[in-house]
Formats: sequence, structure tokens, C-alpha cells
Amino acid sequence: MTSRLSHPVNRRRFLQIAAASTAALALPSLARAAAYPDRPIRLVVPSAPGGSPDAICRILGEALGRAMGQAVIIDNKPGASGNIGMSDISRAAPDGYTLGYANVGTLSINRALFSKLPYDPDVLVPVSLLGFVQNALVVRKDLPASNVMELIALAKAKPGTLTIGSAGNGTTGHLGGELFKSLTKTEMVHVPYRGSAQAIQDLMGGQLDLMFDNLSSVAPHIKGDRVRVLGVSGAARNPLFPDIPTIAEAGVPGYETVAWGGVVAPPGTPATLVAQINDAINTQLQTPAVSKRYESLGFEVLIGPPSRLSELATKETPIWAEMVKRSGAKID
Repeated sequence: MTSRLSHPVNRRRFLQIAAASTAALALPSLARAAAYPDRPIRLVVPSAPGGSPDAICRILGEALGRAMGQAVIIDNKPGASGNIGMSDISRAAPDGYTLGYANVGTLSINRALFSKLPYDPDVLVPVSLLGFVQNALVVRKDLPASNVMELIALAKAKPGTLTIGSAGNGTTGHLGGELFKSLTKTEMVHVPYRGSAQAIQDLMGGQLDLMFDNLSSVAPHIKGDRVRVLGVSGAARNPLFPDIPTIAEAGVPGYETVAWGGVVAPPGTPATLVAQINDAINTQLQTPAVSKRYESLGFEVLIGPPSRLSELATKETPIWAEMVKRSGAKID
């Protein structure tokens, strides 16, 4: 008996129906892929609430959430110089629903500070560079030093007595302080905190003498006249405080540190998702609502493809390794 499908017309009709059925079955999965995001996104910040990374990510999260139609939830995971948060990111599902804030500390500095890391910076997927921020050298209001040279003189007159706080071991504030001591040949006691918020509170309360911290954390307190700023850490003065000299021009030649950060995703995150998120972030960074808020914190925005973040990390890693060596800072 001859099958009805053996007839050319019937066979073509069968194949058309089969193809249409297959396409129909595929539509739900395609719709799901096109609907990203269809639930809240978690943005892991490997530091405590109230610090510079937290402030930067909350501004971004609010804007990104509105643009993408889903909440971006900030998940603070402080501890171990960012290692705890970065480990969390590296173990997460590569589905676009877990992102992380990675910075100069977790992508570059930690390689030199730790003999072994619980995460691999090289397998994290770069999504977007956000920008950079200088550190500020701030002192308590009643410290008898109105400029950098007076601070150096005071430290030399009282070796080992001044306390210098930081947002934690391995941060640019920590290394910036160690580099300052190395270049000025002074002795001060480093006091690491679990984030900068409490360190700033203790500085204002007189329990600390000075600290180096991101402008995005201390700018409101400088403007509020609650701490005194002696210098900024970059190669040029910051537009937010044009009257404040760089530490180098204030008397410490060769001093320069700048913090930077961006967004990463877990290993294996598809390139299509990365491109989508990168585009959304770059769009938001260029809106006045976001750029002005960052500008008020002294955070200077940079946009570009995902590779810009990984290229910066590659470039800066040996620079910070040398700084770690020169400063003598070490965690393990």
C-alpha cells in the first residue's frame, strides 16, 4: 500500500505543518529570552553599606531598575577585602540575574595582597566600566595640621601616635595611606574598618586622626565642614574641589592613587546578555539624572564596551603590585 505521505504534495504539506508546530513550541522559550529581565536583578556589592561602592551602586541600581522595568536589589557582602562578595558572584548562575560591583581592589590589588584568592578575577565576565574617583586625605577638625606639610611635621614629631583609618585592608585608602607613610618617611598606626562609614564617623568624633577615602564617601562631610580636607590623590585637582591641591603638589612628589570600578557577571554569562546590560548601563550613565548625582560625589563617569573594564584591570594590576611592594602592605 502506498502511504499518503509518499505523494509529493502531501509530503510537502506534512513538512510545513511539522515546521510550524516546531516553531510554535519554540515561541515560549524565545519569548522568555526576549523578556529579560522578568524578575529582580541582584547587584552584589562586596563592601558595607554607606561606603563609596555602595553609594555608586545604589545610584546605578535605581536608574537601571527604572530603565529595565525590574528592581535592582543591592546585596552588600562585606569582608575579607571584598573576597566574600566576589566569591558569591563567581558562584552565581550565569543568567543575568546576579551582577556584581568589582573595583581596583578586587580586580587588581588583591592579587598582590593575598597569596591565594577564593575567586578567579580572570574568569569573571566584564560587563561595564563605570568610572573612577580620587581619594581625599581628610583629618579631624581639631587636628593641628592645616596642610599636608604640617601633617608630615606633626607625624614626625609624634612617630607612631597618629591613627590613620581606612575602609579596610587592601582598599585604596589603606594602600594610599601606606604609600603616603613610605614616601614621607613617617610612622602612623593603620586602623582598618569594615567599610568607610564607621571610619568617617570615628574621624568626625575624634577617635581617628586622619584617613584616605574615596571622595564619593567623604565629599558630603567635607562640604558640611565636619572634616578638613588637605589634598586629593589624583594627578590633577578634582572639579568638585578645585581649590584643594593634589597631594603631590602639596609636598609629596610622586604620590598618586585613583580608585575605579565597574560591573561584572558570573563566569559563563552569555555575550548577548552582557551586551544588553552594557548598553543599558551606558545609556543610564549618560543621563543628566545619573551623571549629576555622580558628579556631586566626585565620581567621574567612563563609558565603553565590556572590554574596557578588563583592559583597565590588566593595565593596573602590575602598577598596584608595585605599590603594594613599595608600601610594605600585606594581608597574608
